[in-house]
Amino acid sequence: MANLQIGKKAPNFKLLDQEGNEHALADYKGKWVLLYFYPKDDTPGCTIEACGIRDDFPKFNLLKIKVLGISADSVKSHKKFVKKYKLPFTLLADEEKKVLNSYGVWQKKKFMGREYMGITRTSFLIDPDGKIAKIYEKVKPITHTKEVLEDMGALL
Repeated sequence: MANLQIGKKAPNFKLLDQEGNEHALADYKGKWVLLYFYPKDDTPGCTIEACGIRDDFPKFNLLKIKVLGISADSVKSHKKFVKKYKLPFTLLADEEKKVLNSYGVWQKKKFMGREYMGITRTSFLIDPDGKIAKIYEKVKPITHTKEVLEDMGALL
């Protein structure tokens, strides 16, 4: 995970959201942030994960957690994904893969004997001081939201 550890400062970034607005991690100082990295808009696992967050979004709001999803998809692709599934949170486009690399989620993957570079489904829970509170590796899309909410309940 690119030397990222619990208790260490999360790497800052600046990326565009689905509306073309710029977001930096530093903009969320003083807030909890769930930074979730996912492979591709509108694919089965990514849709399950995004819709799970959408369905539990009132709970994220109640706990004052800002949700930011990041993939290598374009702003235009994110806009379509958000609109299609009525996602109430921010998706950020990292087409140059700078943030993906700084968080160590752009990795060699294997599928059906073929190796390729891709995004590993990983999330980071970042505390109000900008430090990593929890790292979720090999995220299971169907249970991820519940896991994060349970962890937040224990952290608060």
